[in-house]
This record gives sequence, C-alpha cells and structure tokens, in this order.
Amino acid sequence: MTPKQPDPFFVGYFRKVPQSISAFALTAGCLLVLTLLAAAVALPLGAADPGSGRYANDLRNGVLTGVIDPLPYPILRTPGTADVPARAVLLGGQTKVGVQGNAEALGHVQVDVGGVYVRRGDLEMLLVGGNGIKASAAPQADFVPVATDPLGRWRLTGEICDGKCYGGAMKPGTGLAHKACANLCVQSGLPPVLVMELPVAGTTVVLLAASDGGPMPQVLFDLTAVPVEMEGTLERRDDLVIFRIDLETVRAL
Repeated sequence: MTPKQPDPFFVGYFRKVPQSISAFALTAGCLLVLTLLAAAVALPLGAADPGSGRYANDLRNGVLTGVIDPLPYPILRTPGTADVPARAVLLGGQTKVGVQGNAEALGHVQVDVGGVYVRRGDLEMLLVGGNGIKASAAPQADFVPVATDPLGRWRLTGEICDGKCYGGAMKPGTGLAHKACANLCVQSGLPPVLVMELPVAGTTVVLLAASDGGPMPQVLFDLTAVPVEMEGTLERRDDLVIFRIDLETVRAL
C-alpha cells in the first residue's frame, strides 16, 4: 500500500510556500478581485435615478409681478401677454420653510417676487429670494386672474413629495431615503405634490390640497415617500393642476 503523502503545510519561517497553497492563494485572490470589480460595476447600475431636477436663475435678479392666491399654498398668478400665456407659479422659501407669512401679510395686492426656480419635469417652483415678496412697484392695471377651471373627479396613484426637494433641491427628492426630509419640508409649509407615472390632465405632478381647498391634511404627512392611492377632484389654475383630496379614500399601496 502506498503511504499517503503529507498535506502541504506552510510556516512563516519556511523559505518556500508549497505549490498547492500558492496556487490556491493566487486563484482565490484573482477571484476576489474580479468579484469586487464586478460589484463595483453592477451596484451603481441598480441605483435609483436621482432625477433631472435643477436650479434655474431665469429671472437674473429680476422679479415676477402678479397676484398671490394664498390657498392651498402660495401661488403667484402672473398675467399673460400676446406671446406668453398667464402662469400660476408655486412659491417656496429658499430654506426648509414656506412663504405663507410673507404672502398673507400683503393681502390680495399685486406683488413683485424674485428668486430662483427649481424644475423637474412638469414641476416648477420659485424659491423666493432675500428681498421676499413686496408690493409691486409697477402694478399692471386691470389684471384679474382667470377663474379656476374644474376638471372633475379622479382616482390618482403616485407618491407624495415636497415640491421643493422633488424639483431639484435634493437628490434623491423621492423615495424612502428622502422621507424624513420630505416630512420636515411639508410640515414647514412647503407645497406637497403628488408625482405620478402617467399624466393626468396633461401633467404628471399635481399640487395637493384638502377637500375644502386648504392645505393638505396633516394626517397625510406620514404618507410621504410611499405609493398611495386617493380620490378627489381636479382643478386647473392657468398652467397649474390642483388635486383636492377626499381624505377617507386615501390608502397606502
């Protein structure tokens, strides 16, 4: 009977590593490096798209002039011209706050508002600059915003986001990674929006309001960043679509 060969054994003070051990170590090392390289390539491919939101300094230290609708959240209604239609521009603060106090203090008068935009897809919001909202230095005579256009009753599915972060102030501005931030922004008065996969009334983003036209009910704050279904009525103000939520129909998906 042929005696069994002793298993290879390596001790640090040996001058030479046994061939079988060196071959195993080399193979295992190469496989480990290849695995890490593959993971480095594959993992970013599965990461969530942070979105195309961005800041835009279109006003370049200028102002928009119009009248503010205070509900459900401050909306600047600007007059149209022969080339540019009237607009309804969502307003927010440049920190994690809304601008309700500034808007309400001036009442229903024409105002000048400066700042920078955040934009993403169908969403646009003007983040009010350091000069705030002021009574207009050159009010436009006889400007009266057009009446709200009712669009009927709908059932919508999407994700509740705060409009500022979704617009580009944060990346990502959606999903569970952003939930705590979204809650804080909405609680601080920034406008909440419902972001949908498919367009409704020509848009994939609608401003959320209570059924009476006021701010979104506080009981919905904890439903930010998760898929939800809700029913209610849609209305259009110029180019902005608002969804009045029937609270009892809201459910997380």
